[in-house]
Amino acid sequence: MTQELDFSSDSNRLPPQSIEAEEAILGGIMLDSEAMSRISDRLIADAFYIAAHKDIYQAAYRLYTQGRPTDLLCLTNWLADNGKLFSIGGRNKLATLIDRTVSAINIDALADLVMEKYQRRQLIKAGSEIVHLGFQTETDLPIVLDKAEQKVYRITSERSAADLVHICDSLADAFTEIEARHAGNASPALSTGFYDLDSLLGGGFRRRRLYVLAARPGVGKSALAGNIALNVAQLSRLPVAIFSLEMSEDEYVQRFLSSESGIENSFLKTGRVSNNQWEPLSQAISCLSDLPIFINDHSCPTLTEIRSQVRRVSSRSGGVGLVVVDYLQLMAEATDFRLNMAQRVGEISRGLKKLAKDLDVPVLALSQLNREVEHRHDKRPVLSDLKDSGSVEQDSDVVIMLYRDEIHNPDTPDRGISEFIVRKQRNGPTGTVKLLFDHQFTKFKNLSRSRGF
Repeated sequence: MTQELDFSSDSNRLPPQSIEAEEAILGGIMLDSEAMSRISDRLIADAFYIAAHKDIYQAAYRLYTQGRPTDLLCLTNWLADNGKLFSIGGRNKLATLIDRTVSAINIDALADLVMEKYQRRQLIKAGSEIVHLGFQTETDLPIVLDKAEQKVYRITSERSAADLVHICDSLADAFTEIEARHAGNASPALSTGFYDLDSLLGGGFRRRRLYVLAARPGVGKSALAGNIALNVAQLSRLPVAIFSLEMSEDEYVQRFLSSESGIENSFLKTGRVSNNQWEPLSQAISCLSDLPIFINDHSCPTLTEIRSQVRRVSSRSGGVGLVVVDYLQLMAEATDFRLNMAQRVGEISRGLKKLAKDLDVPVLALSQLNREVEHRHDKRPVLSDLKDSGSVEQDSDVVIMLYRDEIHNPDTPDRGISEFIVRKQRNGPTGTVKLLFDHQFTKFKNLSRSRGF
């Protein structure tokens, strides 16, 4: 016996809304000069069910962001100057809103109520769209599930459904950030733990940007990525998601333990731990257990899987500090084989850039370099050495190339020294930073402090 599913529509039912609450909010804004400051960060214009109410709130918000009053006279003039007074019902509509409002004392609760009704309407819309997705049998199930997940996720994560943001909103945010920097407050960038690199990058890693770390095999790019991930988790206490296609979860964890405990990696691999090393090892385990680091060592995670998993961590933790992908070329091997390798790498790099912007998180993607660098006298890598695709250079905001002279010149005086060469930085300088690489612990260190300067 088959089970029948009821997909009947609730089209005859009125969508969730509260006209009275909307009217009271707008009346309160005109009555109380402080009302707008109490709700501007929690109530968006799209939350209003009545179109005229939405236009009135938008007008009040514009006046508020410009530092102007939101009383009846100013609001009337703004709507008239912008050709919207007639469409909202004229001055009489505004006067009626004031007449029906006693005070703005409960405006915070009313704003929350209007937002709740809006989110319920969005949930109904998303549910309808998800039902439609379920019938798209020609689309692969993981893609359908990701789209469905995105629709629900947006309801709780997106402050505004608008695609276009008025410049005055962005200018206000920019001014606030500049003020904070001038006052010496915390930078919006996340520190990598390497102060010279942070300085060159304008404070560290920034959200919505794609960082590419490139090197030849064996130079230490996975070790560096792990060091940065550990530093970001320790300094920011924000979650870090590592997607490793090359190293296993056990290898990453062992390197973290070696770094934190001060016990050589080779000793941990063989179990040759002395009696006096058990205590620092236990302390390292305790410290690492408290860090929000998540590792996925699945052999070939797709962009869809990465996006979905990062989104889930973000929704649980209120954001993600850093996403690490190790590395681009291995991800590309699992994509559409009808494309050549360069096209596949380009597809992955574009996807990671989009992921950084959509989820408001910095992404650090590791990349291999081609063999051409080995045939040059100066083996320091350049942008043209990026393997398989020029798209990586185009999509990335920052390209950092790792170079260790001792690999090519055993007699070099710079043994143990690594060069971080920033070859590309959108809206920032390029240059070289030197760090110490400690082979025993597979750990990069700030050079001057490591030498006691």
